[in-house]
Amino acid sequence: MKTVKWGILSTAKIGVKHLIPAIKESERGVVQAIASRNAEKAASVAGELNIPVSYGSYEELLADESVDVIYNPLPNHLHVPWTIRAMKAGKHVLCEKPIAMDSEEAELLMNKTREFPDLKVMEAFMYRFHPQWDEVKTLINKGEIGKPETIHSVFTYFNDDPNNIRNQPGMGGGGLMDIGCYCISAARFLFEEEPDTAFCDLETDSKFGVDTRASGILRFGNKTATFICSTKIENSQRVTVYGSDGLIEVDTPFNPSGHEGARVHLIKNGERKTIETDAVDQYRLQVDAFCNSIRYEKPVPTSLEDAVANMRVIDAVFRSADSGAVIEL
Repeated sequence: MKTVKWGILSTAKIGVKHLIPAIKESERGVVQAIASRNAEKAASVAGELNIPVSYGSYEELLADESVDVIYNPLPNHLHVPWTIRAMKAGKHVLCEKPIAMDSEEAELLMNKTREFPDLKVMEAFMYRFHPQWDEVKTLINKGEIGKPETIHSVFTYFNDDPNNIRNQPGMGGGGLMDIGCYCISAARFLFEEEPDTAFCDLETDSKFGVDTRASGILRFGNKTATFICSTKIENSQRVTVYGSDGLIEVDTPFNPSGHEGARVHLIKNGERKTIETDAVDQYRLQVDAFCNSIRYEKPVPTSLEDAVANMRVIDAVFRSADSGAVIEL
């Protein structure tokens, strides 16, 4: 089978540290080129990572006919504009999360993709490809915890760097967009439905103008999902699924180490059972899945409809924080 040649849009850390190594270890992908608005920076990274071609502009990368797929890890406000440019250049696109600045922009992108039916576009929620989530869903579907009642997720880190894009409101910064989107996505992923209402208390940093802590409640019919995300708290993450007959704990739900197995715990009847998965690189699994969608001409694992739906919930959470009211979706 023909290999899929990737072009990396910018020298962002997530691409350099995670996606490029993942592509190199993938079954079908190769890294063909990388671009930066600084030609010297692009050439330096290309040399360090043995990437054949480097460009000093994003436009040059999109014009490279040897590139099949663009990976877009640009700041959030550039996700949709450059994804659309890439499609116009005939490229498939794997775009970092969140897919857009709001649901209206996400819908614009989804509608635009209909003009390019042969191209694949996917939001890069890499966590969904880790086998620990297969274990969680299997436990739920087998009825191991009875009826799932509520999900609680936590995702935090500390970042007070004024130059970091996560602290730039015009670029789509803030904790909710950066990590809260995972908590929302995970609840929707596990319940396999969309929430009816959203409520959130939000703390905004007076210096940076971005949200630094969000505490939210989503209602899914008679079930709920609660979450806490923060960029001003020590690093932590956990997802717990509470059921009528037991509960499931996921130690590192969103970015487990690729060098050691992840752990899922089933607690019921006073006993604790731990299921440990093999050490895997979830970024590589994501790359392989996306490449297979291209080569076999099949739908991507995570649809843009799902990306739009996640943005709708994020929008509702922001509206709730602004108004102090419960928002219906």
